[in-house]
Amino acid sequence: MLLAVAIAAHADDTRENRGNDPFLHVSSAIAACPAPLGPFETEREWLDEAHYRIERGNSCWIAGRCRLSNSYDYDKEIAQSVTRRLASLNASLQWREKTSLWLTLQRRFIYLDGCVSRDFDTARFVSALGETADVEKVIDRTTRRP
Repeated sequence: MLLAVAIAAHADDTRENRGNDPFLHVSSAIAACPAPLGPFETEREWLDEAHYRIERGNSCWIAGRCRLSNSYDYDKEIAQSVTRRLASLNASLQWREKTSLWLTLQRRFIYLDGCVSRDFDTARFVSALGETADVEKVIDRTTRRP
């Protein structure tokens, strides 16, 4: 009985990408940069957020701002587009040589996590990422101090 309770408690603590949100590790030039949690969450966190996730996903459709019925349905397409965009941006911004970055895509938002060098133009990079098709917003959560 105690073993079953312990296994159930451990299963609830397991972090998984329960929403299958795209999570991309795109650069690793800064060695001491810790990996973010990204879209990985426990079952309890997932259940706590389920109602709000549904509501946020459908709100752009209800408001007439989305062609798809759920804003999360854009994320896989955006992941492909942003990968191509990042390849073209490296020539002008040299972002790969100056960053350790992860991107989480959720409901047309790009969450930018990781570390950037002191001389990296983060504002320009964020602006360029925001020009990717169907991206509504880029949220910069990077640091210059790993």
